[in-house]
Amino acid sequence: MRIFAKIMRTMANKAIIAGSSGLIGSKLLDILLQEAFYDEVLILVRKELPLKHHKLTQLVVDFNRLDTNKDHLTGHALFCCLGTTKAKTPDKAVYRAIDHDYPLQLAQFAHQNGMEQYHLVSSIGANAASSAFYLKTKGETENDLQKVGLPALYIYRPSLLTGDRQEKRVMEKIITALYIIINPLLFGGLKKYRSIPAATVAAAMCRQSIQNTKGLFIYESDKIKQLA
Repeated sequence: MRIFAKIMRTMANKAIIAGSSGLIGSKLLDILLQEAFYDEVLILVRKELPLKHHKLTQLVVDFNRLDTNKDHLTGHALFCCLGTTKAKTPDKAVYRAIDHDYPLQLAQFAHQNGMEQYHLVSSIGANAASSAFYLKTKGETENDLQKVGLPALYIYRPSLLTGDRQEKRVMEKIITALYIIINPLLFGGLKKYRSIPAATVAAAMCRQSIQNTKGLFIYESDKIKQLA
């Protein structure tokens, strides 16, 4: 019976989200729960969210000990929306763990368990050779994920994200307001720097996961908008 149950879980279209309480992750969770393609949505959380849905399973994890939950990383697609800010995480070692180590470990375990797809939220300008710690870390994460051997790796590089956040970011609100004026001035090769709604990124991620194509795909903001 246990073997049969395991086979049935593998056959079902299951999505996993790491970072489901964040700006993009929360939008993605809403979309996946309504998407008929997926039978189950598993979210990896530090503490349970006040949310109930017949498709939803919540797994409380210690991200510093992901290996203890690696057997749960099975299914069709894993969406990594983990991320932090310098203000919330001033310690660079902790910052790197969240932006690099956790996404990489998740990818490695997903690959070991035969998952078909991995979707990463990165950032516009991600570059391992960058002198900026944030962009350098994002770039190194992208590079290291490409070495894992995943059948399908999707990397999304959004520009400034817009949407309602749980926490207050005064400076970000000011910049978002400025982008309303700046966006129309960014055209041609600069279009990828226009701000983008988090819901648009989430919609593109879901849509691409259903396409079930193989290989490496890197999408910047302008392309993400086309895919949503």
